[in-house]
Amino acid sequence: MFGDAAEARQRATVAKRSSTGRDLDYGVALALAYAGDATSGQALTDDLAKRFPEDTAVQLNYLPTLRAKIALLHSNPQQALDILRIAAPYELGLPAVGIYNWPNLYPVYVRGEAYLAAHKGSAAAAEFQKILDHRGIVVNEPISALAHLQLGRAYATQGDTAKSRAAYRDFLELWRDADPDIPILRQAKAEYEKLK
Repeated sequence: MFGDAAEARQRATVAKRSSTGRDLDYGVALALAYAGDATSGQALTDDLAKRFPEDTAVQLNYLPTLRAKIALLHSNPQQALDILRIAAPYELGLPAVGIYNWPNLYPVYVRGEAYLAAHKGSAAAAEFQKILDHRGIVVNEPISALAHLQLGRAYATQGDTAKSRAAYRDFLELWRDADPDIPILRQAKAEYEKLK
């Protein structure tokens, strides 16, 4: 998600060797999808679907998120949006078991990405704002900070430079002490400069 696809693939490969659990397998599949590896991401998605046919979190959160992200890799934002419809009623809920609900807003984030890919800035902004409005659900997941950046991009798509710049500033402030060589940070700074 931060732009280092090679590192993501390497870590996902290591993680997959030690896992048969649904949550880690979902995380690996999601990392591979964000690294642009649609083939491996699809294989892991199919495996999750086969192994957990009656698991609510898998069926209504993990699989729609993964399938939608893979659709985006194939440049099909409308298919991604259609896939994510099933997750919408559940994405703000909290699981009945466990104390960590990290995957809950990933369908929202991917939906926002799909709207951005479809050049629907207003709809994208609404999705990323939903993440910012529900920080207690997203906790410290990367999408918490990245939602600011994506919100800036969504406003830029709409031509609202003032709101776009404000969202970029929020992201850059959150990342002010980050390693300056992180690809997504360099990209965000370059996009922000173009808004001046």
